[in-house]
Amino acid sequence: MSNNEQCCLAKILKVIDILQKRSKNDDCLDVGCTRAMFGPTPNVICYNTRPITLYNKDNSLFTVTDNESGTESNIFRVEDVDGCCAKLRVLIFNATNQTYTKTNQFVTVNLKCFCVVRCLEDVALDC
Repeated sequence: MSNNEQCCLAKILKVIDILQKRSKNDDCLDVGCTRAMFGPTPNVICYNTRPITLYNKDNSLFTVTDNESGTESNIFRVEDVDGCCAKLRVLIFNATNQTYTKTNQFVTVNLKCFCVVRCLEDVALDC
């Protein structure tokens, strides 16, 4: 059994990663079979990100501090998955206008250190 087969979170995040990468190359108006399905219905809104949160084995929310803004965040965008390691981009959520901002900070995590991944509503980010 490969390392990836032992890590169920890696399988989930790999699917998210594939969908996000496919959405980068799609025309927003394309509703064909090969378009990544983000959002509630295929429409002209181009969703390209499925934000996630991760929970540690002690059920605490995994949080990092963004080096640029000093803001704490527990929301991430999957950028790559390799075995049980994932490269995540830190996202900052603005509660006032209900938007996400991508940062230039990335973290690489061992997915075996987490027990829960929570997917949030799909969004459109400038990637």
